[in-house]
Amino acid sequence: MKKEILITKLICSMLLILLVSAYGQEKDTLKILCYNLRFGELASLTELAEFIEKENPDIVALQEVDVLTKRERAPLQNGKHFISELGFRTNMFSLYGKTIPYAGGYYGIGILSKYPYLSVERILLPMPQGAKEQRAYLVSEIELPNNKTITFVSTHLDYTTSAVRQAQVKVINDDLLKRNGPIILCGDFNAKPDSKEIAEGMKDWIETTSMDYTIPAKAPTSKIDYIFCYPSHEWKVISNETPKVQFSDHLPVVSTLELISK
Repeated sequence: MKKEILITKLICSMLLILLVSAYGQEKDTLKILCYNLRFGELASLTELAEFIEKENPDIVALQEVDVLTKRERAPLQNGKHFISELGFRTNMFSLYGKTIPYAGGYYGIGILSKYPYLSVERILLPMPQGAKEQRAYLVSEIELPNNKTITFVSTHLDYTTSAVRQAQVKVINDDLLKRNGPIILCGDFNAKPDSKEIAEGMKDWIETTSMDYTIPAKAPTSKIDYIFCYPSHEWKVISNETPKVQFSDHLPVVSTLELISK
């Protein structure tokens, strides 16, 4: 009888330990959208905002975002403040990082978030020989529910050569991989999955999107748009998709991720 009681207590203790361990890991699910907008040449801000609202992401990384430009190729967008208007129309917080002055305004990258941010920093990328345009990455600290925080980054690498992009990826890694806490890095990398800047340069990250091609949108032949996560043990990919919408020369990429933190 004493032996049976001892075994019962042991089993109960083990179950309690398992329960405590399970509840010690909290899980949060985040839907992430990454989209190069082609400076609004192919769609109105209303259409872009309606698409984002329909997808209902938690955080969005945007590239080729104009502010107050006057482009001949996009006359319907002239003088518009893309990031503020998209934030207003989607009811999301908006952040902007200018990369170059252009056509009387600015051209750059942006972030939309359902959740407030604690800090934001625009960091310029190097322009080694062969680079054509100044590029940057926009780093935000996003405050999630339950006082959790993540680092969320939007970037757009140079379109010229692999060597230029490798130098830019190195700068991003040297900075971000030293930071504490979970990180999501999104962007138009202008590089295919088998390129050196992706296959080797991003080897420490989890690539969370599908392998669907993303450009050109009407008949895609290449994948150059990505969502990466770090570190691997704090992220789980729940689902991903590449919506077939024609609002840009790129297709957007979407990943639903589970953040696991103790």
